[in-house]
Amino acid sequence: MAETIFSKIINREIPADIVYEDDISLAFRDINPQAPVHLLIIPKKDIATINDIGKDDRELVGHLYWVAGELAREMGFADHGYRTVMNCGENSGQTVFHIHLHLLAGKPLGWPPYTDKMKQA
Repeated sequence: MAETIFSKIINREIPADIVYEDDISLAFRDINPQAPVHLLIIPKKDIATINDIGKDDRELVGHLYWVAGELAREMGFADHGYRTVMNCGENSGQTVFHIHLHLLAGKPLGWPPYTDKMKQA
């Protein structure tokens, strides 16, 4: 698998504002936040897209969501609501091909997201 910006963050080759880390995952603040709180939760294992998640990765992916809930509670916005999103592929908006769970909070979030882009289809 090609090295990504996320593998460089995992390997501490480039800096990131890390808010959580354990043996299998890492969470850090997005450098281009789309909400007052915008975290990225990633596995330390290289998995390019959702399509590449193997049967043996099910527990790892569930762990990413568990981390999201823990961070929401610790940061005090769990009861107010938050969004988790994992994009798959270029047409979904995935720009880094290492799976990552977006955790967004801190303001009311509308639906659907990216309405202007949807009109171009």
